[in-house]
Amino acid sequence: MSTHIDPRASVSPKATLGRNVHVAPFAVVEDDVVVGDGTSIGPGAMVYSGTRLGKDCRIFNGASVGGPPQDLKYKGEATYLEIGDRTVIREFATLNRGTAESGVTRVGADSLLMAYTHVAHDCQLGNHVILANCVALGGHVVVGDWAIIGGLTPIHQFVRIGEHSMIGGGFRVPKDVPPFILAGDEPLGFERLNLLGLRRRGFSDKVIGLLDHAYRILYKSNLNVSQAIQKIRDELEPVPEIERILDFIAKSKRGIIPAAGRRD
Repeated sequence: MSTHIDPRASVSPKATLGRNVHVAPFAVVEDDVVVGDGTSIGPGAMVYSGTRLGKDCRIFNGASVGGPPQDLKYKGEATYLEIGDRTVIREFATLNRGTAESGVTRVGADSLLMAYTHVAHDCQLGNHVILANCVALGGHVVVGDWAIIGGLTPIHQFVRIGEHSMIGGGFRVPKDVPPFILAGDEPLGFERLNLLGLRRRGFSDKVIGLLDHAYRILYKSNLNVSQAIQKIRDELEPVPEIERILDFIAKSKRGIIPAAGRRD
């Protein structure tokens, strides 16, 4: 199958399209766009300059991909949006490219951004990420690999969402969500380990047990965060997953979410 551009689409001659690309009616592809092999761009989708689409991506109707940042500091600098291979962008999602601060917004490979999701400027999303309908990421949000965010969830700018975590739908996220956990309640808090997700992805019983122990220390021992971190270091084997939790907390600038049910 060769590349097909519907005659009703508008594709800039300055765009670079790979093999077997399909561009549907009324889609617009601007200058300085790169589209990987096998990618499809649906009816009425808008792909702005500075966008880099990987291989076998699917952009559904009405999506706005790589638009300018919604940031008053942005003055038209050349910035980018990079989307990894096999990622799916559903109807009417909006993804903005970066600002001069980082230069790029990234969405990893094998991810699914459902209808009406918004990814703001300078966000960094890992691989295998799922954003359900109407999730809205503020600027500079970081989302780790395999994270799942439930629908109608707003994420505050600069928040970090840890790998293999899952956030329930409709909860505001004002603080960092550590890796490997389920988060819910209002205000958002730690509920428990993401046990089902970890087992589905092949984590061993040993590692799951260590992660569960670590989060019991962090959230259920009545220690402050610094004391809990020291206790984790003293008591638990330093497997890579434990080290990633400790590194995540050490790098947190907004602070991590509390235990669910706490109002302080």
